[in-house]
Amino acid sequence: MSIDDMILFRRAVETDAAMLAGLFDRAARWMQQNGIEQWKPGDRDAAHFAARMRDGEVWLAVGSEGRIAGAYELWWSDEEAWGVQPPVAGYVHRLMVERRTAPAGTGRRMLEHAERRIAGSGLPRARLDCLSTNPRLLAYYQDAGYRVVGEFPHKEGRDGRVYGVVLLEKRLDRLSVV
Repeated sequence: MSIDDMILFRRAVETDAAMLAGLFDRAARWMQQNGIEQWKPGDRDAAHFAARMRDGEVWLAVGSEGRIAGAYELWWSDEEAWGVQPPVAGYVHRLMVERRTAPAGTGRRMLEHAERRIAGSGLPRARLDCLSTNPRLLAYYQDAGYRVVGEFPHKEGRDGRVYGVVLLEKRLDRLSVV
């Protein structure tokens, strides 16, 4: 557990899985309402989040009033998008903000928390990918210090649709760790 600017970070436990699925669905609906074709409600259920907790890390951001402000997944490999890679990076996935309760800047604080976790593991890079047709999200990550290092044009979704993602990376050489 760690505290960062009035946000408490704690690892999710299996009893959080259903809540995480609800958070994902709300984030997906917000995206759809704002013309962002990326996530679909129902695409990630409680079993998905329970599996991510077993295979990697899922972190919750809890606001000062004890309400969930957001969550993210941290993976230690991502062969689907990045191919086989040497162990030099952690991979941030499903950065979700609870728009009803999150204080301003929660998304950035979650990214910074993930970066400190990765650096604390001795890895020099944070990586993530975003939909190539989402310029708003791409700009958000670039403003956070990520740089485009490639593109994977043929990622396949759970529903069989094929889409492109931009691959982004940030060097973590000078971060203090959690």
